[in-house]
Amino acid sequence: MIPVPMDRPATRMRSRMASFFAGERQAWAFVFKCVLALYLTAWLSMEFQLQQPATAMITVAIVMHPQRGMVLAKSFYRAIGTLAGSLFALLLMAAFPQQRELFLFSLSLWVGLCSGGAVLYRNFMSYGFVLAGYTAAVVALPAIDDPYRVFDTAMLRVSEVMLGILVAALVSDIVWPERLREVLQRTEHEHYEHFMAFARDSLLGSIPRTQLEQAHMRSVRAAVQLEDLRSSVIFEDAETRARSSRMRLLNLRYMAAATSLQSLHHLVGRLERNHHGRTARALVQLYAPVSDALTAVDPLAPRALATRLDACQERLPPLAVQLRATLRQEPGLLREFDSGATLLKRFASELSDFASLEAALRETHGARGTVERVAFRRSNDRVAPLFAVARTFLAMLGLSVFWLATDWPSATTAMLLGTLFSGLLATSAAPVTVTAYTFGGFALGAVASYVTAFSLLPGSDGFTMLVLGSLPLMMIGPYLSTRNATLPGVGAGYTLGFVLTLALKNPMVYSPEHFLNETLASLFGLMVTGMAFMLMPAVIGTRWLWQRQMHQLRRQVQQAATAPMQGLLYAFESANRDLFHQIVQHTRHGSEESRSLMAWGLAVHDCGRALIELRRDMQHAELPPAVHAALQLAVQALAELYDTPAAARWKVADHAVERAIVLASRALQGARASCQPALAHLLQLRNALRDDESALAPYIARSTDSFDTQ
Repeated sequence: MIPVPMDRPATRMRSRMASFFAGERQAWAFVFKCVLALYLTAWLSMEFQLQQPATAMITVAIVMHPQRGMVLAKSFYRAIGTLAGSLFALLLMAAFPQQRELFLFSLSLWVGLCSGGAVLYRNFMSYGFVLAGYTAAVVALPAIDDPYRVFDTAMLRVSEVMLGILVAALVSDIVWPERLREVLQRTEHEHYEHFMAFARDSLLGSIPRTQLEQAHMRSVRAAVQLEDLRSSVIFEDAETRARSSRMRLLNLRYMAAATSLQSLHHLVGRLERNHHGRTARALVQLYAPVSDALTAVDPLAPRALATRLDACQERLPPLAVQLRATLRQEPGLLREFDSGATLLKRFASELSDFASLEAALRETHGARGTVERVAFRRSNDRVAPLFAVARTFLAMLGLSVFWLATDWPSATTAMLLGTLFSGLLATSAAPVTVTAYTFGGFALGAVASYVTAFSLLPGSDGFTMLVLGSLPLMMIGPYLSTRNATLPGVGAGYTLGFVLTLALKNPMVYSPEHFLNETLASLFGLMVTGMAFMLMPAVIGTRWLWQRQMHQLRRQVQQAATAPMQGLLYAFESANRDLFHQIVQHTRHGSEESRSLMAWGLAVHDCGRALIELRRDMQHAELPPAVHAALQLAVQALAELYDTPAAARWKVADHAVERAIVLASRALQGARASCQPALAHLLQLRNALRDDESALAPYIARSTDSFDTQ
């Protein structure tokens, strides 16, 4: 009928309008909370007779976030950075009270180190390092001519910053609070349900490689996203803090199950490509109990699913015996089936553990108590922070020399802005562009501040008139901050420019000369920061760093092969995903680099996890000495292959794994209990080595028979 197609554009229009108004409602709610926190901070600063209310207001501008947990997380690290910076400023003034050159050199080095720390430690921890450098400059520079004032100055700056942190936290908590806990719970449930649905709907071996890569990408993003949210929510919610260890363990079990499912798909897919369809179909049939458990009534309810999966695990061993008997008695194919059966049993166990812990977290009384302590390990490249240290140190040193040469009183303001934005922008992949946007926003904020200070405020009396005179132009900055995706840095630059150059005090001081000096100095500091990024470009997002990170990704296999076993599984899973997530953020989708990254990501996950399981077998099983030695050589050869891929290294690794398989097979009759698990993992490693669709395909010797066992 005709009304149907006519309704569709109208429906889409209503949907877009509803989305627009919902976004605008959230944006203006944030604007209201931000300006309320700014003016409340200014009023309290004046009531407490603090020296620089603008410092407290700048703190609010930097800390404010639409979600409460983010505000508290930023505030926590900012408070630590403030205390550390103030302490360093006191020590610096005590060490060099009359040696201005050594004082500025040491301060520049400290700010550079803090900038490097901001790059090394990502997320909200970076704010602590930025503020450690910024606070040291704020405290020390104004007191450089009068060292006796440095302690009083430090106390005032700490008081102003802490006041801004406290007000921002209270406003975020009381006024239309947006709880991050709900976001975490919703995200966690979505990832759980999506993974269970993927495991339910996927038939082993039938998923194209590209779809498997997409599933791997989703699991990587989910693991990193859940850890980032958890690390923020613990600041706002006591219940989440109590469940923090369990949530980390849930993330581990999610990652482990995702890796096992990926390895199963690789094994069955390779069997089908090599015309061993009967073995592949037998493994698909063995997967049927798991699939049945996932497709029962209400399949995604965690507690019921865990119960069904526990029952499923009891069905797998006898079913495996039956299916094995239907295969041709070819030793190589039977061992491939045994390897797949072992892998499937592990996946079912991990899936059950995952569902059980998800059920415990969803239940009101069941998520407390002791649990295995695990940590999400981050992967950080050490070169990018060193670049940030050198760049910021040289920029600050240049500003210091400029100050000493010109004796310009406002040069301290230029150094303060250089300190702040060198750290804030060091983690950006396009710092020059963001600096340009921030420069423009700051200039607009300064113009708005000039209009406010010299046209709207003179003649007004009282705090109420101050608010009414400055509010219209003040609101622009927070609103632009909600458009950061299209105008990066403009909102933050505008707000900082407005607050910093307006310099609210009680009573207000109207000095056009001072205003222009401070504005020019601030813009000069921003300009020097941009020039520093031009002369020493950020390495984040460059091909050079991409290559280093890819090498670091491959070296995760070496970590799996050589690192101590205590906590290795979670360290490997988390560090691997975190590093993969870093690389993919700066890799163009669909490019050759993206395809290479996907291939290596899958290969590293597959091989690294199998190596960890093999080393666990070697650690806990009584293996014959010859088998143990062969296994150790195979592990070492695989680590060397992934460290420096080459055809010669592939041959060495393939030979070492093949020899270990032969020796383990011969020892089965006398030591089946210890050799059978190791043999299953060796076969999995050989499958990964000989996968002609993997990242190792260019190094594979084409004449190799895929299933030789002798």
